[in-house]
Amino acid sequence: MQPDDKLCYCFHVTQRKIVNFIRLHQPRVPSEVSECGGAGTGCGWCVPFLKKLFDAGKAQREAAIEISAEEYARERADYVRAGKGKPPGAPA
Repeated sequence: MQPDDKLCYCFHVTQRKIVNFIRLHQPRVPSEVSECGGAGTGCGWCVPFLKKLFDAGKAQREAAIEISAEEYARERADYVRAGKGKPPGAPA
């Protein structure tokens, strides 16, 4: 993924925004990353990716999400279709 690709589709938060949030605000635990535009609080798909970026930030190293933006979006759509997460505003 590229820095300006969406990481949180529910709240339209990019990878760059998450990385900068972690660098500037230095959250103590991964759940505090949700303070960045609500990332991770919608369907839940992005939570493992947020944790990866959090861990990299704590270790003061760059993290790369090793998946294309297209594949990421496809896998997220499959995740939601399978009923594993419900985006905000989606019908019940």
